[in-house]
Amino acid sequence: MEKSYQKKPKLVFGLLYFAFIICFIDRSAINIALSYIGNDFHLDATQLGVVSSAFFFSYALMQIPGGWLADKFGSKLTVLVAILMWSIFTVLTGFAWSLASLLVIRILFGIGEGAFPSASLKEIAEEFSFTQRSEATSAIISSNYAGSAIAPLIIAPVIAALGWRVAFHLMGIIGLIFVLIYYFTLRPIKQRQSNANEPKKKINWKRSLTNPVVWQFFLVVFGLSVITKGLDSWMPTYLLRARHINLAGIAWLVPLPSISAGVAAILCGYLMVRFFKDKEKWLIAVSCLLATVFMFGMYKSTSLNNVIIFEVLTYFFKGLAFSGCFALFAQLVTGKTYGSAVGIVNFGGQLAGFVAPIIIGALIEHFDNSYSAAFLFLVICAAFSFVVSLTFNAKELRDNQQQVIDENN
Repeated sequence: MEKSYQKKPKLVFGLLYFAFIICFIDRSAINIALSYIGNDFHLDATQLGVVSSAFFFSYALMQIPGGWLADKFGSKLTVLVAILMWSIFTVLTGFAWSLASLLVIRILFGIGEGAFPSASLKEIAEEFSFTQRSEATSAIISSNYAGSAIAPLIIAPVIAALGWRVAFHLMGIIGLIFVLIYYFTLRPIKQRQSNANEPKKKINWKRSLTNPVVWQFFLVVFGLSVITKGLDSWMPTYLLRARHINLAGIAWLVPLPSISAGVAAILCGYLMVRFFKDKEKWLIAVSCLLATVFMFGMYKSTSLNNVIIFEVLTYFFKGLAFSGCFALFAQLVTGKTYGSAVGIVNFGGQLAGFVAPIIIGALIEHFDNSYSAAFLFLVICAAFSFVVSLTFNAKELRDNQQQVIDENN
């Protein structure tokens, strides 16, 4: 049985990693192209904000249904349809003729991408053995940071040379080509059937919704994601308005936090398996605590150098805790309901994408354009994740792990 895990999982991992990179490039393209779209459609700042947020509205709402679809119809089929759908709507974005058409296309694009994360994480859990699952899950999460770093390097030159419409057409076509590669490489795509001699078990999705462990992870991931979603949204504005710094002059500094978090994601699985076996809770808790400490350092910093240093350290330990949550979660939930359960956890991260920018903006406005209250809010969210992580019940975690091991055997 163990031999079946030697070759194919690496191929699946490589395909999904590349798919995540395409996913993040396609998602980031709208932000890079936003000013050009505004000029073509004569949109004001408020309308551009609506265009930017349209994707996240449907993307967040699709997290739990996406996991349910992966449980119901199989992870491979759900991944295939998700990539196909978002690639089609990436191409169609380049054909938008009005604000209304653009909003509809971006909402449908979000539905397509929204089904992908939960299905891909479920596919990783299915293809890798129980002992490899944590490392594979944390490593696949690093693709998020890789995609974010690569996106501007690809999209910006294409927009500058050929226009924003061509950029969307090109990325959509790349996605459609990848659909064919994925399909022909991983055939058959249909969900694996149970042994004919075994009675067919009904999947109990209600169990995911009522499992307290699932919601504990939801809260930890939510608190951690508020930090990155908030900083990603407001750091450029903070550097420009509060520090009066031209971002072009420090462009090389901008990717450092994402690189730091990506390194942490790759490192997380190794640390969890090698040094924190049966003590995974403490890797997550200590990382949350250190993220809180360095976020507080960022809050108290008066020099730009210290702000950047503390931001990089915050991202590193936030990335360690965030990846640790998903790596540990992959060991705790049985395969039959894993998609639905991880969809709930991932929804916590996407919900933060709505909440963080709005709250930070309101705090900045309320305190006369001071960013201190905004940074303090992020410190509180990091501390919140730390406190919730301490509530993980070691016995309950072990019992859940044993249930997954028994199911695999």
